Amino acid sequence: MQNFEQYCGTGDYIASRALQNDVNVAIALGRPLLIKGEPGTGKTLLASSISEGLETDLLVWTIKSTTKAQDGLYIYDTVQRLNDARFGDHDISDIKHYIKHGKLGQAFTSPKRVVLLIDEIDKADIEFPNDLLTELDEMKFYIPETAETVSARHRPVIIITSNAEKELPDAFLRRCVFHYIQFPDAAFMNDIVKVHFPNLEEKIMKEAVEAFFSLRELDNLRKKPSTSELIDWIKVLVASGTRPKDIGRELPFLGALLKNEQDYHQVANGETDTRSIRRPSFLR
Repeated sequence: MQNFEQYCGTGDYIASRALQNDVNVAIALGRPLLIKGEPGTGKTLLASSISEGLETDLLVWTIKSTTKAQDGLYIYDTVQRLNDARFGDHDISDIKHYIKHGKLGQAFTSPKRVVLLIDEIDKADIEFPNDLLTELDEMKFYIPETAETVSARHRPVIIITSNAEKELPDAFLRRCVFHYIQFPDAAFMNDIVKVHFPNLEEKIMKEAVEAFFSLRELDNLRKKPSTSELIDWIKVLVASGTRPKDIGRELPFLGALLKNEQDYHQVANGETDTRSIRRPSFLR
């Protein structure tokens, strides 16, 4: 594949080489890319980055517990048709006027290739992934109300995220390219921080990242701080003018890092001494 390499990350999203490869494999094979990883590792932001990198539009289908596969294809708005029939001010004979495409339907009918994010697929019913197998395989679906088959004008780049709340069916997994986003190590995190804060004072970055990893090494934290929480914390540290030497010693603005009540009180009340935790070798 001479033109295999297409996605290489973007200025505001650092993708590992392995992640870049799997994105491009999915594009080359025309298969959905299933992304897993702990919260805060950039699963959802990846789709935005791919959209930017490929210079195309992004469609987002956010999955909820009540979402059905049909919602992504089309909706027949019978309520609107009934209202139009009651008031008699619209022609209701053409049912096509009441067919509204969902996000997958919009991706199929787009005049150019788009990136479609199916976000948190594991929140839906266990049958949801299986209900999309045919559409994702054949890139088309049938609308019985209009006797119309909608086929993809351009095969979309489909990114599917999962937080592993439910096991996904084997038949669905076989049709996907899979990638697990590992939580960044200290060196990679350093690069991520530099992207968000290119002019950040070196001492502030060092102290903030060191304190962040110290917290994450606590075994009894219920919810370890994520990358997005580190970025928010640094924003607050910079805005408040916090001195580098006070960051690791006092852990100011702890609420930006810890979002669980037990975790917060444990650290804030000094029940755990984060300074005694082994530091990552990169930070020593």
